Amino acid sequence: MSTKTMEKLQYISQGQTLAAQKDNILKALDAGVKWIQVRWKGAHQAYVYRLAEQVKNVCLRYGATCIINDHPAFAAAIDADGVHLGLEDGSIAAARKLLGPGKIIGGTANSFANVKQRISEHCDYIGLGPFNYTTTKQKLSPLLGITGYENIIQQVRREGLTPIPIFAIGGISQLEDIQRLLEIGVYGVALSRIVTKTPNIVSSINKILL
Repeated sequence: MSTKTMEKLQYISQGQTLAAQKDNILKALDAGVKWIQVRWKGAHQAYVYRLAEQVKNVCLRYGATCIINDHPAFAAAIDADGVHLGLEDGSIAAARKLLGPGKIIGGTANSFANVKQRISEHCDYIGLGPFNYTTTKQKLSPLLGITGYENIIQQVRREGLTPIPIFAIGGISQLEDIQRLLEIGVYGVALSRIVTKTPNIVSSINKILL
């Protein structure tokens, strides 16, 4: 997928119930988000599938990209735009075989070694983090902060690796941090709590990401 068409703001869904998930996603879309990652950890797979199916249809109405977290089979079944895989969520190659060449496949990374791995696996984008402490993820990896991202991006450049979009993720709550991350070479940001709690901030974020 071309970086020219890839949105720079991803919203990662939150909510403990189907209704809460849908409500938060609708608020994000109404606020101007154009990329939804459906993420509902710990829920029964039947409910996750139902949510994914409903959100995919909503995203069609809004002209937004719909990515399913963790479940390539669900993404294939509902013809979603793609899938996002954690480091322990199955292989990129298997997801690509299932979904085909036209779908988006993103992968999580927590270190330069992970980034190098993801590039070799031909991900369409990388979710690199965590930037800061976040309550939305269990078993949190070491925090990167601005310096961590800067070091990793410099290593990618030094080694001459194929550049693919890197999204900062995890505990990003300040507009100034988004600006600084862009300055050091991050392509975009994946946000959850800040958009869930204050969806009206999306317009300000989108202005920074232009």
